[in-house]
Amino acid sequence: MVLRSNHYDVAFEAYLRSRRTPYVSVDETRRALLEQASLKSMDFIVYSARRPNLLVDVKGRRFPSGDAATGHRWENWTTAEDLPALQTWQTVFGADFRAVLVFAYHVVGERAQSEFDSLFSFRDAQYAFYGVWVDDYREAMQMRSNSWQTVSVPSRLFRDLRQPFDQFL
Repeated sequence: MVLRSNHYDVAFEAYLRSRRTPYVSVDETRRALLEQASLKSMDFIVYSARRPNLLVDVKGRRFPSGDAATGHRWENWTTAEDLPALQTWQTVFGADFRAVLVFAYHVVGERAQSEFDSLFSFRDAQYAFYGVWVDDYREAMQMRSNSWQTVSVPSRLFRDLRQPFDQFL
């Protein structure tokens, strides 16, 4: 197991272990070289009984973000660099693998918890895991910030694209 300091990654790994889902955690401290180019790695390679197997990049988000009264729900931004890297890995691994963004929501407050059918308890916190195929995300994304080089999908469309992660397994 790779030592991780990001609680979202650690919670997701605990979720996989609790389901007895086979996976490999990827050491993100070193970028891989592919044809002499540095390429951002995924977080996990997850084996799915349903196929395809999954190349997972975990994106941790607080739910709701901001304060409880006016906070945003379904934050789903990522860096623009993440998507082509994941699509490249998808090509390298071949037809039996597909790249997916997993949004790991740290659900705060009892009121927010009622918005979810299923939560995963880990270290006195509640998490919900939702996946979106990278190809679908990339088709729907919009630039969020040029200066930060981030993209996102509008919340209404994101709700249509996302699925509870257990549906990928």
